[in-house]
Parts: sequence; structure tokens; C-alpha cells
Amino acid sequence: MIKIRCVVERITYQNPENGYSVLKCRVKDYSDLVTVVGNLLDANVGAVLIVEGNWKVDPKYGRQFAAENWQETLPATVYGMEKYLGSGLIRGVGPKFAKKIVQRFGTDTFTVIEDNVELLVEIDGIGSKRIAMIAESWQKQKEVKNIMLFLQEHQVSTSFAAKIYRQYGNKSIPVMKENPYRLADDIWGIGFKTADGIAEKLGFEKESYVRLRSGLMYTLSELSDEGNVYADKRQLIDKAVKLLEASEGTVAATMDDMLRKKELIPERELVKYNDEGVPVDPVYLPPFYFAEIGVASKLRKLAAAPATDRLYTGLLKARQERGDDSLSVDISAVEKKTGMVYDEIQADAIRRSAMAKVMVLTGGPGTGKTTTVHGIISVYKSFGLRILCAAPTGRAAKRMTEAAGLEAVTIHRLLECKPPEGYGKNEEDPLEGDVLIVDECSMIDIILMNSLLKAIPPSMRLILVGDIDQLPSVGAGNVLRDVIDSGAFQVVRLTRIFRQAQTSRIIMNAHRINEGKLPEINNGKGSDFFFIEKEDPEEVVSRIVKLVKTDLPGYYGIDPSQIQVLTPMQRGVVGATNLNMALQEALNPAECEVFIRGRGKVLMPKECLRRSGFAFREGDKVMQIRNNYDKEVYNGDIGIIDAVSETDRTLRVTFDGRSIEYDVTELDELVHAYATTIHKSQGSEYPIVVMPVLMNHYVMLQRNLIYTGITRAKKVMVMIGTRKALACAINNVTVTKRNTMLKERLT
Repeated sequence: MIKIRCVVERITYQNPENGYSVLKCRVKDYSDLVTVVGNLLDANVGAVLIVEGNWKVDPKYGRQFAAENWQETLPATVYGMEKYLGSGLIRGVGPKFAKKIVQRFGTDTFTVIEDNVELLVEIDGIGSKRIAMIAESWQKQKEVKNIMLFLQEHQVSTSFAAKIYRQYGNKSIPVMKENPYRLADDIWGIGFKTADGIAEKLGFEKESYVRLRSGLMYTLSELSDEGNVYADKRQLIDKAVKLLEASEGTVAATMDDMLRKKELIPERELVKYNDEGVPVDPVYLPPFYFAEIGVASKLRKLAAAPATDRLYTGLLKARQERGDDSLSVDISAVEKKTGMVYDEIQADAIRRSAMAKVMVLTGGPGTGKTTTVHGIISVYKSFGLRILCAAPTGRAAKRMTEAAGLEAVTIHRLLECKPPEGYGKNEEDPLEGDVLIVDECSMIDIILMNSLLKAIPPSMRLILVGDIDQLPSVGAGNVLRDVIDSGAFQVVRLTRIFRQAQTSRIIMNAHRINEGKLPEINNGKGSDFFFIEKEDPEEVVSRIVKLVKTDLPGYYGIDPSQIQVLTPMQRGVVGATNLNMALQEALNPAECEVFIRGRGKVLMPKECLRRSGFAFREGDKVMQIRNNYDKEVYNGDIGIIDAVSETDRTLRVTFDGRSIEYDVTELDELVHAYATTIHKSQGSEYPIVVMPVLMNHYVMLQRNLIYTGITRAKKVMVMIGTRKALACAINNVTVTKRNTMLKERLT
């Protein structure tokens, strides 16, 4: 193989899924930039690489150097040093300061930063604060480089180096050598397979205890990511044996040891049978076990304890005095006060709420959930009850505030989330109020519900509102459905579609789909529901870009940012990842026009930060994909990047008016959100939704998925794809069953 030394000038293309990259590099004795291709995902602009490989001629792109192996090294030339420092790898140094520093110190630049960093004060514009930033970043970068070299030696992707350093600091390499599986336990984004790759290169045996233990934990975590609260013991062993390629005996023995150490918890009290009538043998990760036990226990106790507010005690006394348990509030008086007319089911919900301790209100779009909640709030207010309102996400809380006329907050904010200690509100310091109304409850997983119930005092009422036909929570559990199916609490299901809602094709078609019928599509001028027939995935992508960029904004007079593309899947041609690339290129390209005196309008590259093959620019729509309690941003929150600094290697994102800073090493918590999966859209509402439905999405095509996507659209819904795929989804009512025992615990 041939070996070349090169400086990365720019990154033309990167595929984050397989690492394939196209780099334009400066190579000695070559006047033009050399195209280097291969798995170079972790290479940065300004990096000096020693690359082994061979020349090849691509019929379309010409002569290229195909990399087989590569490693990064510090540059030795003045040019390389300037490029390296100006790349943004060192915080506090951008292209401007890099040029000044290298002009002043020449080839001694790195020695000065390493040994006499205070000499940088000689550079105009660099003060003591910036010098401290540069020194800290240089030292950190050195340690990260050592970790990268360690990972490279063991043929493992170096993209995790900064995360590993942030977790373990200077102890990173000793930790990895002692037990690389700790990475999977301690660091978000590093899974078992990455840790296993390092362990294999370090010589860990396939059936070593630490490997089998980590593999079992990983298998349970994977099952919880699919929504399961527990795993059947047989299911867990089979999956772990397949993953680990180990004998069933050693896997079972490891599991038994973990059960003895209480790293896993078995179910010993309840018996549950599978569809074949065979008893299952549940095994839990401790957090899920204690959360499920906690939710069941606290809900039962809450329902059994009497309220202490004036409405409850007054009605209870009146019922006892008159011997009439049906006595409740006067609905005609409520209608007079609110100016609304309630049907019999809504009236029943309001009457029941007067005495209910735990009550569920469920129903689809247009069935009057908001109107009913208004009536319930009106009753509570007239008797002086202190009302708290909450929802799982910021957007859902905002919608609830607008609809209910009372301020609603996220559940995390209600519970006063205080990382890393946990929640400020709990059994010791409970919530203060008489009633808590929680909207979008289908989104609440078992862990969050347990935290919420811990903070509710016995005398408080709890009203759960949600659409049972939507997708279940992203996290483990199926809380709303289990609570309803248990029959242990009062449930009111609204079914009538109100007249004003019947004018909306979106609402009527959502109900048709829920009933297993095809939607009515006439694409008329006054309609709010459209279907565009297209089968070729590439054509669908092009049409979606055109719809979002020009057609819909032009027709409805709105900004493209008000349009949300929702898709069933993350991967594939019409998956969220590829759609985001296409939409970013169309709506927020890499270059913008700038007016320069004497030159007129010229195209200039926008500042951007790269991570895992993605470029983040000012103006990009992005989504947070994990709960970050330090930043107070949560999985599914959508924001706009309002500032990017290549010099400081940071960017700022505005989420609902709050500006949050991210370091470049934290960007794997963000994904572009021009398009997002339907699962991630729960609890949100958008003026216009564009949704592809193709047979490419076959494995994900389910009735409740399409129903959830349609009910996200507030004003206009545009579906694009094939009627065959749509029919396929509507006919698929196989709701993926989740392993939970909450229903059994409640009954």
C-alpha cells in the first residue's frame, strides 16, 4: 500500500451510518487538492492525517486515493499548524487568531502553547481569559488524542474519544483496559457492541463474566427501548445467547448470579400468562421493577384516600344527608358559566369529576376533550380548588395553557427537576394544590409516572387526559392503556364528533382510519386533507422538498418552519435522516450570499460544526434526542440554532424562548428536525404536516402510527405515497404488545 501525509482542507461528504467520507486534502508535491475516500468519519478540517491506501480512478469523479488505514498526527509545517489551530479543535482560537499566532511563533507554535502558553499575550486581542481557555482546551485535546490513538490501535471508531474523556478524564485508558464494558454502562451513546469491540481487541474471553453480564444488561435495555418493562426469562436468555454467541448454560448461570446480587429482579408474587396460556417468568432491571410497583401502589392509595377540598367534603355530606350517591354538580349552571353546551357523556365526565380522586378522560380529535376539561376546571374553580396543570413535553404544555386557560408546565418542571439529585418534589416535599390535571398521558412512561405519583399528596385529585388510540410512550410501559384496562378507576371515553369538527377532513379521516376505513380524499380547494400519489422513493423526496420549500408556503402564506415532515422510519430513502439532509440543503444551504464592497454579492460558507457526518448551521431546526436534566431540555424538544461559533466549538439552540449552549462533543444529543419520525412527534401539533406513506415503510405501517401522524396536523395534512401502503397500514391493527404487569398489579 501507498502512504501519504495530508492536511484536510474540507469535508465534501460523510455518511454517519457507515462512516464513508469524501475529503479534499492538501498533499505535498500536488498542486490541486487530492480527493481521499474511505471510512474517515472522525477526521476534522485542519487535521493532519497519515493515510495508507491506493490510488483508483472513479468513472464519475476521477482520480481518488482510497484509504485503508489512517491515523492523525500533529502538523509539522507552518501551514499545517495554522490550519490545525484554525479548525476549531482548540477553543478560543479561530482562523483569525491562528494566523496571528503562527505568524508570530512559526514552527515553535505548538511548543509555545505546550510549555509557555502565557507568551500568547503578545498577540493583539488575546487576553488572560482567552489564554486560559486555549491552555485548557489544548490539554484536553492532548488527552482526547491519546484516547483516539488507543482506540485506533484497537480498530475502534474514535468518535467516542471526547465523551470517554469527559466521563473518566485522565483515567480513561486505565478504565478501558480494566473493564471496557463500563463504557456501555456509564456513557450515553456508547452501546454494548462498541464496548465489546474494544474488549475483543484487548483479549477479553467470549464467555468472561463481565462480558456476559454486560450483554444481559444490554439485551434488557434493548427490550426496554422497545417499550417493555420486563423480559420473560426465556426470551432474555435466547436473545442474549444469540447476541453473545455464548452457551445457554453460561448465560443462564450469569443471570442467576445477577439475580442473587439483585442486579436483576424476578417477579415472585403475580402470575401472568402469554397468548399460548403458558406462564411467563418476568425479569426486571431494578428501576423498572420499583417504578411499576410504585405506580400501582400509589395509584391505589391515591384513589382510596378522601379529598379534603370544599367541593369533595360538601358533596360527601350532602349525599349522606339525602341518601343519594348520584348527587353531583348542576350541569346547567356549569353551561351558563362557561357558555358551552355539553352532551351526555361530557356532562357525565364533569359530574364524576366532582367526587373523583383518580379519573381518566380519553377520546379522539374533535370529541370535545378540551371543552370537557374546561367544564371540569370551571367546577373546581367555583369551589376555590387550587388547580395544577401539566403535560409531558413543552409543546404539549403550551397547547394545554392555550386551551385550558390556566398555566401548564412540563412534568419535569412541575417536579422541579434538579440534576443530578433528581426531583425536588417527592414524598418529603409534595406538590401543593387540590387537583392535578395531566394532558397527553399516552406519552408518559412508567419511570416518569412513578416520579409524578411520588409527589402527589394523598388528598390531591388526579385527572389523566389522553387519546388511548395514539402510539404508546417512547419510554418503557403502556401506562394510560394499563390504567384504563385495569378497570380500577373511573374512565370516561368521549366518542361523539362535534358538528364544528365534522367540517375538518383531518379529524373525520383520523376517525375513519381508527375505524379501519380508508380516508376520504378529494383534494378539493377547500379541503384540509390531501393525498399525492407517488411510488418512487426518490421522486417522493424531491416532491416533499418542493412542497416544504415553495408550494405550501406560497399557497398558505406561511414560513417553511411552520411545516413539519413526519415519517414512519428513521432510515431509508424516505426516512428522517435522508429527508433531513435534502431539506437542510434546500432550506438552509452551506453557503449564503454576502454583499462585499467592490465585489458585490458573493457566496460565502456559513459557520458550522460537524458531528458524526452532520453539519449544524445557524437557522437549522433541531431536536433533542435524550433527556438532559442539566440543560433542562428533554427527548423530543424542538428548537432552532441561533448561533454557531467555530472558534469556541459551540452553538446555541433556542427552545421555546430559552437559549441553550452545546459544546461540539455534545452534538450527538441533537438531530436535524426538518423531518422527524411520527413517534417523536407525540404531544406536538403543527400547522401543516407532510407525511410520506410508502411500502418501503412496511415494517412500521400500523394503524395507530398513521392515526398519530394525522392528528398532529392542525390546519393542513398532506400525505404522499401509495394507496396500497396506506391501506396496508390501516389494516394492520397488530399493536405491538409490551411486557408490562401494571394492569395485573392494579387489579
